Amino acid sequence: MLSDPKLSVVTFTLAFVTVTWAIREPHPVVRPLVTRYVGYANDEVTLAVHRGLPSRHVTLVISLAGPVRMAGRSLQALVGGLHTRAVLIRQDSAQEGIQLELDPLGVRTLFGVTAAELSGEVADLADFGLGWLPERLRELPWRERFALLDDVLATRAVEPVVPPPELGAAWRRLRGAGGQVRVTDLAEEVGWSRRHLGERFRTELGLTPKQAARVLRFERAGSLLRQGRTDLAALAAECGFYDQAHLTNEWRALAGCTPGTWIAEELPFLQDQETEVARS
Repeated sequence: MLSDPKLSVVTFTLAFVTVTWAIREPHPVVRPLVTRYVGYANDEVTLAVHRGLPSRHVTLVISLAGPVRMAGRSLQALVGGLHTRAVLIRQDSAQEGIQLELDPLGVRTLFGVTAAELSGEVADLADFGLGWLPERLRELPWRERFALLDDVLATRAVEPVVPPPELGAAWRRLRGAGGQVRVTDLAEEVGWSRRHLGERFRTELGLTPKQAARVLRFERAGSLLRQGRTDLAALAAECGFYDQAHLTNEWRALAGCTPGTWIAEELPFLQDQETEVARS
């Protein structure tokens, strides 16, 4: 079994609901493919609806309670590809599970398909030979759950499928700039034509460079909102939007609501999560 990186587990009460968060980075062997593990649990047995926002990650959700309903499917464990519209995630039982943030360029190594094949879709984890995993994880405490994930994913990382270095460099550059790079400049930096760069992005990620940049700018704005940055005009300028109206319109398109609505619906809960984990 691989050695165990630092694990943060916190439990707190929010609006009479007991909430647990367990967060840990994957083992270094797995980290090029998976950014982090986020475990969650709460004892509220009511219909929960959450907005799954567009992000830089392919998302793996493993429910350790009832099934998760997303994009018209009801699954115990699902893989969601990159997307440019919010997806409503529903669960009508007490919630417990683990969410994994996957690098889209590592999806081929983990599952034998490209992120493009999952783009805008939801796949059953059982389709990739891991249908047994939710039941096994359910039997374990948090530390052993993450250790099992490390072991399972490390086995699949032994023979990585490496994308062209130009594509990897372009994706890292775009992420590092929060989407604020002109596609023409990005193509020149990696030595490809703009057309070829677009074709390779679509083939591997399922998004064009322009779409990926749009998602990254949106994601950056969401990150700043989580930090309490509510001056939308300043936030828009920092994240590469033309103005506050452009920011608001993009949020309507990608999140299905305005920034203000999202703050009212979900931010208090997310802030409590991050505050408690930071204290641990």
